[in-house]
Amino acid sequence: MIGNGKDVRLLLVDDETGFADVVCKRMSHRGVLATSASSGEEAVRLLRECEFDVAVVDLKLEGMSGIEILKVFKLMVPAMPVVMLTGHGSGDARQACLELGAACYLSKPVDFERLLVKILWLGKGGKAA
Repeated sequence: MIGNGKDVRLLLVDDETGFADVVCKRMSHRGVLATSASSGEEAVRLLRECEFDVAVVDLKLEGMSGIEILKVFKLMVPAMPVVMLTGHGSGDARQACLELGAACYLSKPVDFERLLVKILWLGKGGKAA
């Protein structure tokens, strides 16, 4: 087991605020310092103001798409792993995200423990798998 999330800082970008609130709360119970943004613009602002170890970004958002956010994040903080998360994905979208530097691509509904393990692994310097 990887251990707890002590010192792992997560930025979760999802416009489903109920989902984001639940994930952040559950992450905080596991020691992950989780912050959520409901839009790409808010996420970019937070990334300018704070340091994060890993980001989880929903693919389908109002305004900036998840792919656009991924591109901006990779320009701002190239070393920060970005996990793409979607309920509406396709093989083409998955391939595009991975080619743009996403660490991994997960489908909703996502198993919380699987997401937690990915966040802890990537947030503590593990490589994408």
